[in-house]
Amino acid sequence: MKINSPDFKNNELIPKKFTCDGEDVSPGLVIESIPQQAKSLALVVDDPDAPMGTWVHWVVYDMPLSSRIEQNSIPGKQGINDFGRRNYGGPCPPSGTHRYFFKVYALDAMLNLKEGLSKKELERFLQGHILEKAELVGLYKRAR
Repeated sequence: MKINSPDFKNNELIPKKFTCDGEDVSPGLVIESIPQQAKSLALVVDDPDAPMGTWVHWVVYDMPLSSRIEQNSIPGKQGINDFGRRNYGGPCPPSGTHRYFFKVYALDAMLNLKEGLSKKELERFLQGHILEKAELVGLYKRAR
C-alpha cells in the first residue's frame, strides 16, 4: 500500500494553503494498492518534532475504502486533535522545519467507533486489525 499527495511530494514542503498560514484545509491524498481484504481505512497526521512531544493534527477512522481523499474533505469519522477540535489542523510549527507524518492504515474491519476519539484511543482499537500501513511525510517551516 502507498500514500501520496497531488499537492506535495514525500519529504518536500507542504504548500502554505494547507497550513495555519494559509487556508488550513487538508491536502488531497491518493492511496494505492489497498489490500483486497481491507474493510475500512484510518488516517492519523502528526508532528513528532513538536517541542512538547508528538502533536496530533488529524485523526480519521471508519473511512470507507477509497483510493482518493479530496482536499478539504471529511473522509470518515473524526477524532480529537491536539488543538482540541474534531477536524484537520494544519502545520503551524513554532520554530524551525517540522515533519508531518500522514499515516494511513488498511483495516480488516469497519470498527464502528463513536466520533471524537483521541489518537491514543484509536491506536488501542487498531490493534489486531491493521493489514497494512503506508506513510507520507511533508515538511513545513513558517516564514517569519
